[in-house]
Parts: sequence; C-alpha cells; structure tokens
Amino acid sequence: MECMIEIINATKKYKETVALDEVSLVFEKNKIHGIIGRNGSGKTVLLRAICGLTKLSTGTIKVAGKVLGKDCDMPGNIGAIIETPGFIPEFSGYENLKFLASIDKKIQKEDIVRVLELVGLNPKSKKRVSKYSLGMKQRLGIATAIMEKPELLILDEPTNGLDKQGVVEFRELMLKLKDEGATIIIASHNSEDIKCLCDTVVELDRGKVCKGM
Repeated sequence: MECMIEIINATKKYKETVALDEVSLVFEKNKIHGIIGRNGSGKTVLLRAICGLTKLSTGTIKVAGKVLGKDCDMPGNIGAIIETPGFIPEFSGYENLKFLASIDKKIQKEDIVRVLELVGLNPKSKKRVSKYSLGMKQRLGIATAIMEKPELLILDEPTNGLDKQGVVEFRELMLKLKDEGATIIIASHNSEDIKCLCDTVVELDRGKVCKGM
C-alpha cells in the first residue's frame, strides 16, 4: 500500500513539557487509522502537527511525499476537526459553509446542500448556529471537514456530542468516504468507534508510541 503520512522522530516540547517524544509512524493511503490515549497523551498535538498547525521542535512529517515546513506549510486537500469547531454564531449552518466555500471556491451551492443533508442537517434551516445543540455543531463540523472531498481527513474526537443515531450515521459516512478513496485519521476516546472503523490503531502515552494494534 502507498504511504500517505510518514512521521519520523517527531518531538514537540513546550518549555519543560514534552508533548511528543520521538514519535515515528506510517499511515497508509485509503485506510482508517485510529489514535487512542488518555488526555494529555499527545493525540491532539500530533494531529495539529500533521495539519501544519503546530511546528515540531525536531523531527519530520511528510504528507503525500511533501515535507511540512519545507516543501509546504500545510498539506493540500485536507479536511479536519481539531478540538472544538469554530463557526460564525449568527449565521445558519448553510451560511457558515457558504462563507467557507467562498474562500477557495472549490465547491458550488449544490455541494453545500448535499453535504449538509449527508450529515443530517437541514440546508434550508435558518436556525443560527448559536442556537445549535452540541450534537448539531459536531455534525456541522464534520460537514465542514468533508465538504471539499479531501483526500486526507483528520478528526479529533469526532463523535463528541452525537446521539446514538448520529454515531451510527458518522460511522457509515466514514466507511463510505474510505470506499471513495479517502485516508482518515481518528483520535477518539470511544473504543467502539476505533473497533468498528479502524484498520490500524496506535496508542500514545505521555507523548510516546506505546502500542500498535
């Protein structure tokens, strides 16, 4: 299988705290990869580094053959949910996605409608995001991440706030995207998400890789 992400001795230090400690991993294309670990294990720092949002202290991350910080600042064709998704609170879900879509101009209005329906939100609703439940905001975050059909999808605790039906629909959606060729990395406390979805699983503890499954 072809490699999508190669992480070589990735280390990130914040003063005296070591968030990542010489992490080396390979994530293959067209698979769903899981990252597990307790709070503070380094999961989110690693995802941010893969997205180009956090600069490593030492080490290298290659995405699709390009070295982050050298060949490019951020990966191309990527969608992500890192920590809490941010939206314009006075806009509706549709208006939020329309605003984001206007930046790169890669998708049309019908694509926005399609992706909102795909995550279980009504594209015609005028409800402001400030009035959304946590689950609705999470659905909108997923829509934001997938709306431009990225080759690489990075998701940090993507099922937070989703009800049982929402979790089922999320899992079905991830498998569909994988079938369409996406590479997906999920960091989650939900062991069932990891068990049901992931082709590979790695565990982080105190910034180190402690287990691969």
